[in-house]
Parts: sequence; C-alpha cells; structure tokens
Amino acid sequence: MKGSIRIGSIRGLAIEAHWSVPLVMLFFAYGLASWTLPRYEAGLAPVVYAAAGVVGASLLLVSLVVHEAAHALTARRAGVAVRDVTLWALGGLTRMDRPTTARTAFSVAVSGPIASLVLGGVWLGAAAGVDATTGWRIPVAVLGWLGGTNLLLGVFNLLPAAPLDGGRLVQAVVWWRTGDRERAQRAAGRSGQVVGMALAAGGWVVLLRGTTGGLWLMAIGLFVAGTAATERRWAELVTALRGVRVGQTMTTPVVTGPDWLTVDGFLSEVAARTGHSVVPLLDFDGHPSGLLQLRRLAAVPPGQRERLRVRDLATPLSRCTLAAPDELLNSVLERLGAAGGGLPILVMDDGRLGGIITAHDIDRSRRRYRGPSAHREHPA
Repeated sequence: MKGSIRIGSIRGLAIEAHWSVPLVMLFFAYGLASWTLPRYEAGLAPVVYAAAGVVGASLLLVSLVVHEAAHALTARRAGVAVRDVTLWALGGLTRMDRPTTARTAFSVAVSGPIASLVLGGVWLGAAAGVDATTGWRIPVAVLGWLGGTNLLLGVFNLLPAAPLDGGRLVQAVVWWRTGDRERAQRAAGRSGQVVGMALAAGGWVVLLRGTTGGLWLMAIGLFVAGTAATERRWAELVTALRGVRVGQTMTTPVVTGPDWLTVDGFLSEVAARTGHSVVPLLDFDGHPSGLLQLRRLAAVPPGQRERLRVRDLATPLSRCTLAAPDELLNSVLERLGAAGGGLPILVMDDGRLGGIITAHDIDRSRRRYRGPSAHREHPA
C-alpha cells in the first residue's frame, strides 16, 4: 500500500504501517485519556490519563498485528505465498496469493477473528487479575477496554461481508459447496454490499441521534459496500473471461518508444504522435526495458528535459506485469488482484514485446466473451 513504512517483522514477514495509523492511534489514545478513563476513575492528573491512553492505543496496535499475523502465518503453513502485512486506518491488510482450496481459504479467514477473540479473553483475564491483586483502577480500565475492543473486533470481522473475514468464510463455504470460486466470490460480494449499506444506514441513524461515532460507522459501512462491489465486479469479469487466452485479448502492434531518448526528444518524436497514456520502452537491441506513464514527463522541470532520459522515469520491466500469449488471462488477472494495479500487461514472446493488454482490451474481451465456451481453450 502506498504511503506505508516498515515497522518490523514476524518470522521474516514484513509488517508495514500506513501513514493513517498514527492518526487513528492518536484518536484512540485521546478517547481513552479524555473520556473513558476519567469516567472510570476521576480526579487523577491529566498526565496519568494521557500516559494510560498512549499505552492502551499502543497495545491495540499490537492486537491488530496479532490479528493479521494469524492470517499470514496460517496461510504460510498451508503453502500460500504471503508478501507482507500492512496496518492502516480501518484495520489491516495481508497481501497473499489466493488459496488453492476452500478448506485453506476457510482456515486462513477464520484465524484472524479467533486470534482477536482469544486476545480479548486474555486482556479481560489480565484486567480481572490486576483488579484482584492490586486494585489499580487505571490499569484495570485500560486492560478491560483492550479486552472489549478485541472482542468487538473479532465479532465484527465475522460479519458475512467481503472484505471482512466473515465474507471470506461465506466465500469459502460457497466455494466448497459449489466448486466454483468465482461464484463464491460473487456471493460474498453481494453479501458485503448488503451488510455495508446496512452499517452505513445504522451509522446515519446514530449520527442523527447526536453521537459522532456514527460517522465512523458510516465510513466503515461505505468502505465495506464499495470494496464488496469491486470484488463482485471482479468475480463477474473473471467468470466472463474464463478460458480466454492472453493472445486473444492483446492489442498488436504496440506503439513503443526508445528508452535512450531525452524527455524533450521523447515529447517531440513519440508523445506527439501517440494517443496513448502509457508507452512501453525498448532498448538498443529492441527488447522491452520498462513502461512509461506520459504524465510523468509533464512533471519534469523544463531545465532538466534536455538531459534526463525517459528510462529513468519509467517503471522497470521487473516491476511490470508480464504474460505469455498462450497463458490463460484469468491466471494473469489473479496476479493483479481486484484493484487491477498492474495494468497494462506486457505480452512477451521469446524475449520480444508481442502485444499489450490495457483495461480497454479486457473490457472489450468481456463484452465479446460472456460465458464459458470450449473454443476459448485454444490460443488465437
């Protein structure tokens, strides 16, 4: 996720935090220090409430890491490749390959809520222990708040709505019953849209009653509904393109540009005669070297355009999405994910650029192929 920095690792798994995490932690710390703790134990110095609020928010961050690490480590044990874990404003995101079986998908999805529920019990047990042995009310309040928040997190994530863990459980069960992963994803997406809009409506009602927490519930509901709609459309797209080969979708010939040109030279010789927003670059030997977003050229100061080479502004080939002409398009789309962040796709044929697939090409193929057909299994 853009705007994230690495904060640590667990068993070699990178843990990153989005820039929104400190803001959310500050929000929770402020709520604890100014509202929750003074109501539980009044009359203490403000610095005590502030310190306890920071400790509580920090431990909540640790709890979120445990939740996501449970997903990641369960996936690793099942043989699913996991790239990293990112914490952000609305929880966490574990980037991993798609599970290959419904059973694996179920175990990966359920591991996070189980971890949160267990943590909730641990924090509440610690609160009871501190209360019984020392009677220190502020630590008891912080630990009790942590326990309740983790229980709420675990239960909330079990709601049957993609992209929540409960939605993944729905997807796994439907996949197991039908044997159709895309159908299961569509079902989870529909459920997510319904639950998300219900949460947003509930947040609106709470807000009308004068509770500002309704804004947070509305934001979560709209996020769930929007993400579920995206996943549902993605599943419909994958179903429509089932059996279609990359060579049947790609555009050829491809408009390319030399990677050794300066920005000025590229603007006058290539950009001026192409209507594309992205241009693949070729080196002296005619091999693709990267992908250039033309909008990046406009950001170059005029004084640097005569000496800066366009290859220095391009996305290197190692970070581009590559495919072979006879590869199934669905397998390439799975590598991209529902966000489609790796478009366009460069089609490589014996080390040469054979074609390109843009969002327009995928949409055109979707309209052309609207259901499974046996003839698609053969390369064009």
